[in-house]
Amino acid sequence: MQVFDLKKMKVYPYEDRYKNIFYQAGEFKTILVELPPGGEIPQCEMIPHVIFVVLSGSAEVTVNQEKANLHEGQCLITKPAILSMKTEKGARIMGIQVFRS
Repeated sequence: MQVFDLKKMKVYPYEDRYKNIFYQAGEFKTILVELPPGGEIPQCEMIPHVIFVVLSGSAEVTVNQEKANLHEGQCLITKPAILSMKTEKGARIMGIQVFRS
């Protein structure tokens, strides 16, 4: 068993996003994303299913050209897709990628 304090964990910028993977096992991995005010994640192809949980702030997520506004305490679950994300005021998000075996 491992316990992670998601509010205190250091989060690296998007360019160093692979440093933000804090747990990986078999078919899934978890990552923290922190977007500063005005920050964004450019359009990218996500091969696995993904669960995004907004820990603080809010973000607009685009999945295959469909937009959703996510706020603190909400989550989005998506199958493999093209996605992007942006925020006006900043956001801290946990992503859980689920790979099919």
